[in-house]
Amino acid sequence: MINRAVLTGRLTRDVDLRYTPSGAAVGNFTLAVDRQFTNQNNEREADFINCVIWRKSAENFANFTHKGSLVGLDGRIQTRNYENQQGQRVYVTEVVVENFALLEPRSANNNAGANNTNGNQNAPTSNAPQNTNPFGDPNTNGAANNNQNNGQNQADPFANNGDSIDISDDDLPF
Repeated sequence: MINRAVLTGRLTRDVDLRYTPSGAAVGNFTLAVDRQFTNQNNEREADFINCVIWRKSAENFANFTHKGSLVGLDGRIQTRNYENQQGQRVYVTEVVVENFALLEPRSANNNAGANNTNGNQNAPTSNAPQNTNPFGDPNTNGAANNNQNNGQNQADPFANNGDSIDISDDDLPF
């Protein structure tokens, strides 16, 4: 059985970071995710998805994001229930975030900090590139990977040297 959720959207508010009695950090937030289609007024609607993130990942996520931040999330959907103060049973469905990626450059983010990070609690803390981004970009530290050695490009055919790429539609795989 598969329970996987991959979302890209913007935070509707800052992360609500709290700590359990045992000291584990937990962050709650809502992610606004645009729908693929427009309504009758030609406006794009959004879904507002409740999310929760735990431990060190929650602390990092709260430190590096703010209201309006564009983020990518990878996690699982979870449903839980509890009894409120009025004695009514309340059901909650949310995405439990396991990994995340910040999808805007540092300059677009009002908070200082790393550009992309991964929600793995055991992730290395160095600034070296790590291939852990679930969204396809092998650069998780936000740096361009142009194989640069002291500013010299060593015949990398995929390096961006400023020239436009001339390719016909027949060469594209789609």
